[in-house]
Amino acid sequence: MPFVVDNSVVSGWYLAGQATPYTDAVLEMLRRETAHVPPLWELELVNVARTAARRGILADDDARLAVSYVLGLPIHVDRAIVPPERLLSLAQTFDLSAYDAAYLELAMRFKLPIAAKDGKLRIAAKKSGVGIVEP
Repeated sequence: MPFVVDNSVVSGWYLAGQATPYTDAVLEMLRRETAHVPPLWELELVNVARTAARRGILADDDARLAVSYVLGLPIHVDRAIVPPERLLSLAQTFDLSAYDAAYLELAMRFKLPIAAKDGKLRIAAKKSGVGIVEP
């Protein structure tokens, strides 16, 4: 079954300090499934890789390779325009950041579970009825 994947999981695919058995299992799921993300995910992906390089966690070349690797995975970026009022409503209802609300909105619109490490987003996914990816 397709799913929505949060950047908290994706960063574990190329940053050893963020890797967990959960992030590894979600990555394995991409061998047979497609993940979906909101457009802001691309900015998050690049920002985490750039920050890791700036902090000396990754070399600049490794940051570029990590981004290239992740972009080559079966991850679909949803380009639908979501009204900001909708994101604000979800953020307020579930006590989320606007960023996490974007992932929740996508999951709710497509009725897909979310792969996330973030506690608030996991709670919101359960309360909203979309659920959590359990590899």
